[in-house]
Amino acid sequence: MANRLPWWMGGILMSGLLLLTFSIYGADRSIGASTYVPYFAGLIFDLDPEKYSYLKEIEASGSWEGVMLFGALFGGFITSVFITKSFRFSLIPTAWEKYKNSSVISRLLWSFFSGFIMIIGARLAGGCTSGHFMSGMSQLAISAMIFGGVVMVTLVITGRLFYNTKAK
Repeated sequence: MANRLPWWMGGILMSGLLLLTFSIYGADRSIGASTYVPYFAGLIFDLDPEKYSYLKEIEASGSWEGVMLFGALFGGFITSVFITKSFRFSLIPTAWEKYKNSSVISRLLWSFFSGFIMIIGARLAGGCTSGHFMSGMSQLAISAMIFGGVVMVTLVITGRLFYNTKAK
């Protein structure tokens, strides 16, 4: 069994992250990630921010979100390799294989579809998934609370339907 950080350690670390990002000594803004996608697309395709007003609007947040996302990836890797010693590369999680199938294509298609639906819901609620869960809920934003509640109810319903153990 892999070492795990206690739940309260996660809470303390998340509080420290939020305090740092909200403070004037940190990013001086809330946490989010979805703005980086159009920002990065603008960089890749050399889009003119003057021509595309949305790119001008997201310039400040998009640039720091790339650093934050890289830091999350790097931090997760370091934690899983050196602290919890739980790193493993797998395209098919154990529960997926047990309750669904061993098809990589099936897993990737369902992951893409469900992620796509979730990000549409998050954007309709006025933000991104990480922004709603981390920043929005810590600030008690109504849109984040509604989004979080809908996600939790949907998780329970999806879990009951998708991982129906009576079928096997």
